[in-house]
Amino acid sequence: MKKRKIIIGISGTSGTIYGIRLLEALRDCSDVETHLVISDIAKEIIYHEDGRNPDKVLELADIVHAINNLGAPISSGSFLTEGMIIAPCSIKSLSGIANSYNDNLLIRAADVCLKERRKLIIVPRETPLHLGHLELMTRVTQYGATLLPPMPSFYHKPKTINDIINQTIGKVLDNFGIKHNLFTRWQSEEA
Repeated sequence: MKKRKIIIGISGTSGTIYGIRLLEALRDCSDVETHLVISDIAKEIIYHEDGRNPDKVLELADIVHAINNLGAPISSGSFLTEGMIIAPCSIKSLSGIANSYNDNLLIRAADVCLKERRKLIIVPRETPLHLGHLELMTRVTQYGATLLPPMPSFYHKPKTINDIINQTIGKVLDNFGIKHNLFTRWQSEEA
């Protein structure tokens, strides 16, 4: 069976649990091959916020690419992927993407997805936002990216932080047409 290749980026901002949970969910998909790019700061944040050994997070991915390896396969449009998900995405990384400033593999892989018209899902993690942040978000959206901020819904009656995180990850997977049972979908009262 041919596997769907999806690039996962975890950049250095609070909320690395979104990237971790995404990798965990995709690990259960036998038809998906994950390519991980993670910043050094993100590794520190994983340990600080979650207490996990970052090396254990790397083991969740099928293939890990060094952030400084601009010669990695995912830096080329000729390497076919379904697209990329950056969860979480720092404002610094968002700025790099919006300005095509390809100084690391995470930004370069995102730039490749945009130029090849592949899916690019960005889960920005910053609040509050000033006009510069909003302009960067507008720009990447105009280029073809989808912004999917972690804005929880409550119709599924979350009871834990994981319930809230799973709802965001479920929305990300929906954008790639990947089936999951991470949250209960909305059903009208008539249903």
